[in-house]
Amino acid sequence: MTILVTAHGEMTIGEANTLESTAPDGVLAAVFEDDGETGYFYAIDESAAGNPIRDALHIYNIEDIADRHKPCDVKVGWSEDNKKCVLLINGYPHGVFDFQNKNGYCRTGFPPAVNAEWSVAGHEWDYRVDEFF
Repeated sequence: MTILVTAHGEMTIGEANTLESTAPDGVLAAVFEDDGETGYFYAIDESAAGNPIRDALHIYNIEDIADRHKPCDVKVGWSEDNKKCVLLINGYPHGVFDFQNKNGYCRTGFPPAVNAEWSVAGHEWDYRVDEFF
């Protein structure tokens, strides 16, 4: 499958910043946020009642990144079916959301599920996500 990149930017880890991405069909979205202490990736569904955040993935703690002073290339891309998205930092996948199956995957496997409908088995990385894109 092809990755359709809808958001791209250069960031320095530890400098507060966000990168917002909407699926090409305009229904779903994802946001990567570095708040100066941690990096998180959020699955957003504006059509959902109440809170549009469906899931959240911990990507990093700033203090754990040795080369945090170097700028990073950050991209969010979507699958052709607009149901899966990936966070790429310097070309490496750090987080994936599967909106269809309501699951998020990240390298840290953290945090526990934020709602009863998503990622009920946790956020552990699964190498099968490579087949999504």
